[in-house]
Amino acid sequence: MTTTAFIFVFVLSFCSLFIFRKVAKRIGLVDKPNARKLHMGVIPLVGGISVAFTIVISFLLFLPISNNLILFLSCAVILVVLGALDDFFDLSFKIRLVIQALISLAMIHIGGHSLHNLGYLMGSETIMLSPLFSGLITVLGVIGAINAFNMVDGIDGLLGGLASVTFGALGWVFFYTGNEYLATVCLLIVTALIPYIMLNLGIPLGRRFKVFMGDAGSMFIGFAVVWMLICGSQETGAYAFNPVTALWLIAMPLMDMVTIMIRRIRKGHSPFKPDREHLHHICQRIGFSSRQSLVLICSLATIMASIGVWADMNDVREPVMFFAFLCTFGVYFFVISHIWRITTFIHKLFGTNKPVEFSMETTQVNKEK
Repeated sequence: MTTTAFIFVFVLSFCSLFIFRKVAKRIGLVDKPNARKLHMGVIPLVGGISVAFTIVISFLLFLPISNNLILFLSCAVILVVLGALDDFFDLSFKIRLVIQALISLAMIHIGGHSLHNLGYLMGSETIMLSPLFSGLITVLGVIGAINAFNMVDGIDGLLGGLASVTFGALGWVFFYTGNEYLATVCLLIVTALIPYIMLNLGIPLGRRFKVFMGDAGSMFIGFAVVWMLICGSQETGAYAFNPVTALWLIAMPLMDMVTIMIRRIRKGHSPFKPDREHLHHICQRIGFSSRQSLVLICSLATIMASIGVWADMNDVREPVMFFAFLCTFGVYFFVISHIWRITTFIHKLFGTNKPVEFSMETTQVNKEK
């Protein structure tokens, strides 16, 4: 794979963003500010459509055509169309879950991709799942990954940044283990994301050309991530890391989703009911700006992914990695659940009283379901 492919992907992604944003404004595929979406003006929801369009064209041009690749692209396109329709018509979460489940079943029964091996989580014997339980876990895993990345799409650059961290880590592991094909796939996706991240953050053309990812993008990214995680941890020909390592590679989106759903259920609310209690919201209520929150969360995600990759490459025992992840999640859940007491204590300790405010210029809460 020459650098030509990466240059082509970057240029196509950048150009398609400008084309699709004009179309989006004409047909009304835009995000408007409201009580939960604190941004200025209407913003085209074409980031995900542009990235997916670029990936489909580029993969067909530069990668060997196979039934597996066609299945991946077909499932991705279906999810992008579903996400675009959701951005237009605000579909019921039940419709989305059904279609996501059907996509999962296609992965299992057509492509043979499933979560059937949990590795040596509990000791010296690998945990192999029965076909029925494997199918159930795979469906839940795919739906969970898709919605985890949907839920973090709350401030400028965050979804693209977290996706880049995960795909970058995956690309490195695949390359290190000699699988240049999947490494190239991951790095091409990162390359396609860069122009979106730039425009989403107003770099270098300012807010006039701003775009949002939309549900089409979050669904595509979540699906692509879980596809690569399954390939890298479950399949003999592509095996690159232990199953438990996958938890570390998507630690921040996963922990945020599980924490927020537990808190919603505790309050007697639907776990799919949107609110403003995600990590990025909490960071801003504490007093961080949108950019500061972005850097903090992406830095934490990078640390988590690095720990997972380092432990895997150094043959740290899987039960140790799993226990360490559970402890990390426990600490995260405790801190988030008691964040206001903790911040009040810190303010008193240092004699500060930082105001809690949201900036209309820097805060963007995308449409999370």
